[in-house]
Amino acid sequence: MQPLVITAAVTGSLTSTEQTPHLPVTLDEIADAAVTSWQAGAAIIHLHARDDSGVPTQDPEIYRRLVARIRDKGCEAILNISTGSAGGRAQLDERLGCLELAPEVATLDCGSMNFGDERVFENPMTFLRRAAARMRELGVLPELEVFDTGMIENARRLIDEGLIAPPGMWQLCLGVRGGAPADHATVAHMLGRLPAGAHWSLLGIGRHQLELNLASLAWGGHVRTGLEDNVYYLPRQLATSNAQLVNRVTRIAAEIGRPIATPDQARELLGLRGVAAPVS
Repeated sequence: MQPLVITAAVTGSLTSTEQTPHLPVTLDEIADAAVTSWQAGAAIIHLHARDDSGVPTQDPEIYRRLVARIRDKGCEAILNISTGSAGGRAQLDERLGCLELAPEVATLDCGSMNFGDERVFENPMTFLRRAAARMRELGVLPELEVFDTGMIENARRLIDEGLIAPPGMWQLCLGVRGGAPADHATVAHMLGRLPAGAHWSLLGIGRHQLELNLASLAWGGHVRTGLEDNVYYLPRQLATSNAQLVNRVTRIAAEIGRPIATPDQARELLGLRGVAAPVS
């Protein structure tokens, strides 16, 4: 059976300490969350950066400091850096500065959408082509984040244009208001639109997190968990850490006989180049 690659999304750009006091927001807290999530079984750490006051940012210098701090703590996990908008704070070109750190993986949000009630998450094809081209030049694997089926078709266009190597690494992001619902019929339809042999993972927002963790385990995919997507462990019971959420996935996977991928096993599976030269 294919080993399970667990991604821990440890802080995000929308979750706040008003929702949970357990959210890591300082550089040291985020770095510690990365280490403990890796120790709990996460092969990939999905990173957003926050400035000294805890506000999300796409400042590449802050990303550099964050990556260096994580590596200095001995964390061997694959680092997956966000090229998102820092909760609407960063313009399109600002979002790509972090790629110059040459992470092993970076997100590519494959289309524009209403994100909640007040914000449009803008990702025009011109931007996607520019981002994909720069990732290709730097040897960065795009994680293709898709929030509805139209975004799958956008990503397939990038593959057809030679900007992304097939079959791709896909993250199906479900349950966001403005995107695809987090139900099994939608998951089945979206999986049917992926290229043959695609590496895929599911994430569910809020109360859908555990349900989609279980669906992904049952259907042979990979799993994303973490406080970015959901702050609760049980109904009305806050999760105390990202590691607690990762530990739940590893426990369930063990009970169904699904082996957990180490970072190096995940690198081999995804065709990654390995850790880049130290960030200076």
